[in-house]
Amino acid sequence: MNLPDNAIEAVKLTKTYAGGHGTAPMHALKGIDLAIPRGSIFGLLGPNGAGKSTFINILAGLTKKTSGKVTVWGRDIDHRPRDARAAIGVVPQEIAADVFFTPRESLDVQAGMYGVPGPERRTDALLAALGLSDKANAYVRQLSGGMKRRLMVAKAMVHNPPVLILDEPTAGVDVELRRQLWDYVVGLNRQGVTILLTTHYLEEAEELCDLIAIMNHGRVVACEPKDQLLRRLDTRAVVLTPETPLAAAPALPPFETRLRPGGELAISFKTAEAGVEEVLATARAAGIHFKDLRTEEPDLEDVFLSLTYGAAPEPAEAR
Repeated sequence: MNLPDNAIEAVKLTKTYAGGHGTAPMHALKGIDLAIPRGSIFGLLGPNGAGKSTFINILAGLTKKTSGKVTVWGRDIDHRPRDARAAIGVVPQEIAADVFFTPRESLDVQAGMYGVPGPERRTDALLAALGLSDKANAYVRQLSGGMKRRLMVAKAMVHNPPVLILDEPTAGVDVELRRQLWDYVVGLNRQGVTILLTTHYLEEAEELCDLIAIMNHGRVVACEPKDQLLRRLDTRAVVLTPETPLAAAPALPPFETRLRPGGELAISFKTAEAGVEEVLATARAAGIHFKDLRTEEPDLEDVFLSLTYGAAPEPAEAR
């Protein structure tokens, strides 16, 4: 069997919710095009209401698209819906587990729903991989929030899908558990599983993802390799540690300045317009004496804000 180049493809995908009582229809997705390569860790980012959850729900068969074409692992969701759904495992934002089952029972029931024969089930292996072996026979209601989150990941993998969708999987999870989850996810990816991740922790996406798409108001406003996306901004910063603490950030035109909580002074500049030496000369001319300095490259948060912050939705008549 030939494997598809792209694990997920969406072409001119739209979703419109009908308005009620004289209100205008809501356009959740406005003709988006996305190609998620097989074997990648793909980040799907965007502010609340951008359309990320609608897109995931369409992939999972929970929401019907209005128009466009979607394939999952080469299977058209209109013509082969069951095969398409069988190719993905979804870890939703909300923890959904029967509190009167044990983790072992939960995984066995989930595997049965996907038609996995008893001898082929990987219940014990999944429990071990996610650190739940010692809780295998405890009731789910007795598990901590972090354990329930790990159980959700295990449930998504019972049928060994080639694509795993993680919708805000580490929301409200402590740092240690977040690291454990990502170690497991990275291990799955190394075994060939394609990962689609949505997260509000931009440092996670920056650390883990090969490709990143940013959505805003139902459109894809960027979809590029992470390094290329970071190069979109030509802004850099010189961060100074003043010898004498500053009461406020001084004005150093044409540069932008910001005093950080620890007392450091960050001076931002456009690389096309100035260099580090010019920034330092301007600071010295203003009487700022410093004992240390470093430069900073833009991070994903900078790019995210530049593409989404303050961008207004289209007026209704333009939709």
